[in-house]
Amino acid sequence: MRIGLLGWIGRRMRIGLLGWRDVTGTTPPGGPLVTAALAAALLLAACGPTRHTGSADPTPARPADAPPRLPVPQGKGSRTPDDFNGDGHRDLVLGDLVKEQAHADDPGIGIVYGSGRGLVPGTRQLISPGRQGAVTDGRLPALFDAEATCDLDKDGFMDLLVSTDPPYDGQGRPPVPLQILFGSPTGLAGKAVHLTVPAAARFGNDWPDQPVCGDFDGDGAKDLVLHASGGHLTYLRGPFTREGTPSGADAPIPSPGEVPTGPAADVDRDGYDDLIVRTAQGTGPSAVVLGGPAGPTRTGAALPSGIDVALGSFGHGKALDAAVGAIGGTSLRYDLPTAVRGSLDAAGSVLDAADFDGDGRSELVSSGSRLRIFPGRTTGLSPKGTVTVEPPAAGTTRVVAVGDFDGDGRADLAVRTYQSETKDVVAVFTGAKKGLVSPAPTVTFSTSAFLTSPVGDG
Repeated sequence: MRIGLLGWIGRRMRIGLLGWRDVTGTTPPGGPLVTAALAAALLLAACGPTRHTGSADPTPARPADAPPRLPVPQGKGSRTPDDFNGDGHRDLVLGDLVKEQAHADDPGIGIVYGSGRGLVPGTRQLISPGRQGAVTDGRLPALFDAEATCDLDKDGFMDLLVSTDPPYDGQGRPPVPLQILFGSPTGLAGKAVHLTVPAAARFGNDWPDQPVCGDFDGDGAKDLVLHASGGHLTYLRGPFTREGTPSGADAPIPSPGEVPTGPAADVDRDGYDDLIVRTAQGTGPSAVVLGGPAGPTRTGAALPSGIDVALGSFGHGKALDAAVGAIGGTSLRYDLPTAVRGSLDAAGSVLDAADFDGDGRSELVSSGSRLRIFPGRTTGLSPKGTVTVEPPAAGTTRVVAVGDFDGDGRADLAVRTYQSETKDVVAVFTGAKKGLVSPAPTVTFSTSAFLTSPVGDG
């Protein structure tokens, strides 16, 4: 799952790489984009959709159409990804919600909880900075941006890392903008706590953000890698206390870049999670950084320049593979970290990977002018058998998440179509043995449902 990877645009004007997955019905005007134009487009995407219909629609959202609210099922803990209530079923994080009125404040983050039959729109929770945020220098945050999920305290309930907007006068090192919402049998309950980043683990005066979760030292606890600066990364060892303190914090790690990118994965099957690190924000090269007993300290394969990178088992060999998306096509690197070269005629520049048909190989989801799924094969990715997914409504569609929401061993595809500030449609296409995903969505709802959340929600 990729959450909030555009980073802190408003605060630092740094362009993130893996946020909005735009899938529109037409090719963007202007032909190939130069680097500056691409950066501008990504910057606009960080603030919201750049192309959609009805953006000036003054019609209020209609929360009365929302499904009735249901209680969050209580769980006992699990290892299922994104399972905040520990009932063994994956949950969905929605970082972008419609507003009650156009130009109103951002309502917060929506959580839709899962079940044995998949996501249940009625079982939902609104997370807002006003109710769940931790105070910094006497001020509550004005916003929450979902960043990453993992079980930081090893209690069997997944936790949510969010970015906030703490007070900062521009002098010296900025404060840590990250806060943690801990999972529990009732979901993301209680107040957030500040993530502690010791001064000795920081490098330079950049914001310590863009967290990537992973067990990089192989001890069974989830660690965090954060952006630092000057070719360094911040590395925090897990597990973390309920006060947000890591069990250890090493000195900043020299790195081939300073933009960590998740999700982490054990690409070479050695028992240590690895991650992608980009050399800079915007289009540019990246590299695989390998975990080990000392953490993510070893540089593996260099990857070509691109906008997005997805890791998956596309079928070419025993290790994981990488797909690098760019305007002109997708570059492939098989059998990491040795990286056998390949390519795919797919113009989509934003990528996701998941196994939709349950055969053990990953499919590649490419988001560009169309939303397409390329099947994984024993010989690698191929355009043969490509499936084009049709969103259920007109507007700007983006991939929200890929994951197994119904527990059948096949990943599902969740997308959101933005129609205006007060109107949208979230749709889930179920993974299938034939056709990769269901031809029509099995679950649809609007994020206006979260506007019905009572004041005490969360």
